[in-house]
Amino acid sequence: MQHEITKRQPLLDETGRLTEAGYATSLVMDYDRNAIKGGKTRIKEWDYYLVTDGKAGVALTIADNSYMGLASISFLDFEGGRETTKSPMKLFPMGKTGFPASSEAGDVEISGKGYQIKFQNDGKKRVLSFRMEKFLAGFPITGEIELAMPRKGAGERGPEALPESRAEDTGLDVLEAPKGGEPNEKADSMVIATPFPAKKTAFYYNQKINCMPASGFVEIYGRKHIFSPESAFGCLDWGRGVWTYKNTWYWGSASGLYGGVPFGFNIGYGFGDTSAASENMLFYDGKAHKLSQVRFHIPRDVRGHEVYMEPWKFTSSDDRFEMDFVPVLDRYANTDFKVLCSVQHQVFGRFSGKAVLDDGRVLAVKNFFGFAEKVFNKW
Repeated sequence: MQHEITKRQPLLDETGRLTEAGYATSLVMDYDRNAIKGGKTRIKEWDYYLVTDGKAGVALTIADNSYMGLASISFLDFEGGRETTKSPMKLFPMGKTGFPASSEAGDVEISGKGYQIKFQNDGKKRVLSFRMEKFLAGFPITGEIELAMPRKGAGERGPEALPESRAEDTGLDVLEAPKGGEPNEKADSMVIATPFPAKKTAFYYNQKINCMPASGFVEIYGRKHIFSPESAFGCLDWGRGVWTYKNTWYWGSASGLYGGVPFGFNIGYGFGDTSAASENMLFYDGKAHKLSQVRFHIPRDVRGHEVYMEPWKFTSSDDRFEMDFVPVLDRYANTDFKVLCSVQHQVFGRFSGKAVLDDGRVLAVKNFFGFAEKVFNKW
């Protein structure tokens, strides 16, 4: 079952429960922090941005988890197989970080001793600026990246406009790239409203925006890496909710070009009760194509332990997303304060397989750069 929410309405009713569970392609339900009844210390709000071009990447997080705030910067060197992440924390921000109630527009900023992260959004573009002293080997990291909002019909050029060198860079089969799209409308996104069965006032309201062309730079270790919108794309993970204490989730995402047309996907599960709808979607030329259930198959060794840097597989219940995944970098983190714990494996690599659009067209994907992760939290 894939229930689509189409009616503009408040996210929560007067009892603090979700008014409707399901998926949408925009934020049709209005989030209001003051309407939450699940406990002030259980509210979790975050904006997470990832920008990559297949050679390097930057991940930025501002989070207000009520009892704990977080400012995180990751620099990802895919060619060198290295990553650095620093995540200073703040105690008991309790909503004072000041997140906007919508992703449509609004700014948020976090700073502390030796660091600052700022996300600016005027409704037309997003500007991510960041700095952190003594980030790597005593050197700072600084950067500013602008993300353009994706539109429908942005890929009308078709495969003939894609230079042969770009086809090789993206690793895509340009011969099968269909064209289409409605000109200049705002692109679809993945939005899901998910309840948690264990607690009636717990919920997760989440939006994922893929395929945002990125321009700007990151400077680290005395070197500057330039992101160009022809090859670099950003995604946003916008999360608001009341979570239960112990969770394991799976999430995957990729953004790029398929024969000159913007293409990406969002896959995942473990974010509560997804019986009303999954969060699995393809995005082609700004239009969402809804998938059913997708499963992550992480390889295991002879002792049954998961081996994250061996090839993965992905299968779907509707046979519309079938992929092999070859890892190149595992962004691993293990934070254990006993009561609070987080074990993360965010694995970057290349997807190859097929993705089937709603009208039955098959996209033969080859070496498409993205990531897949497994995260366990006690929080």
